[in-house]
Amino acid sequence: MNEDKTFLRSSKKRSNGKNGKDGNGSLGVARSASSKQFSNAERIYVNPPLTVPGSREQEYESNGTDLGSPAKPEQSGNIKKLDHNDLADHFLKCAKMGRYLTIADNSRFIITDDFRTSPIVSAASAMAAIYSKDYLVAQAALLPLSEKANRLSSQEHERFERLFSLIEEQALSNDVRLSAQAVRQGQFRVAEIKALESALGDRLTPARLRYRQFLETIKKLVDRKITAGPFLDEFRGFTQDVAGKLDFGIYSFCLDRLFGSVRVPIKVKKLLVLELLKYPPLIRRELLTNILIYPGQVTELIDFVRYMATKELGKSSIIEIELLEAFKSKRLSIGDIETSLARNANASR
Repeated sequence: MNEDKTFLRSSKKRSNGKNGKDGNGSLGVARSASSKQFSNAERIYVNPPLTVPGSREQEYESNGTDLGSPAKPEQSGNIKKLDHNDLADHFLKCAKMGRYLTIADNSRFIITDDFRTSPIVSAASAMAAIYSKDYLVAQAALLPLSEKANRLSSQEHERFERLFSLIEEQALSNDVRLSAQAVRQGQFRVAEIKALESALGDRLTPARLRYRQFLETIKKLVDRKITAGPFLDEFRGFTQDVAGKLDFGIYSFCLDRLFGSVRVPIKVKKLLVLELLKYPPLIRRELLTNILIYPGQVTELIDFVRYMATKELGKSSIIEIELLEAFKSKRLSIGDIETSLARNANASR
């Protein structure tokens, strides 16, 4: 199956700082404050999709789970500071590397909410609609384009009609191509835009609620109310339930906080690594490299990831992981990686 299919569709199987053997990183929360664990993760990402940030924050803050405290999407990544060419070019570079789209500083992946909370320019939105390997993000990228076209005079529609025709021809996702066609043929009417937004929301909302449920399971794990086995079963069920329905950036964020939490046992982390090794190559290398570059990551887990990757994966997959790790660590540029991949391809012929 094509590795560029929507997040994990092909995998439907059931604060930093050094620390000791039980985990790595630091949540900055004392054990006595467990009632507040994971609240930031939920506040940022569990809110119903495509709404004004903060409009329903209070509804979810009482869940009591906190995976960390990253910046909110609209506050990080310098999205607002980029001109038309900068962000569009950045998305194109991500596509050339075979990656999910990231914000400008590569600190996190683009999620659907970014197209409702940040003034992403039309050129970048078009790039996302065409090249995003997270098809939910690609679908969301159509919304600001459609709304902008709706505000134009009928004489100015031609430019956006050409743009949407291009998206219909080149988008990776068939759903995105069909959505672009429907909006264009509907002359960018409000009804067509709302139908697109509603369809996306219907798909995202249940997955985000399922994510909220999984945060409760994480809380039970860190509070030692469940053991590794039941947690792993719940993780597999959660992954299967949200496959193709939850932003990859949210799923990735969740795993980053699990692997970075001092309160998640190293045994659980190793079991999760074994699960990640079964994932499609694109997803696998993004998630494994995030573990390797996590600030303050313990040596034991890094060594385990490298050992299991060497044992279970082919040489080309290992090289891709090493190159992406070097890029994320800012030891290599995109040009360096392209040269290395080309050299590796020639050597394997």
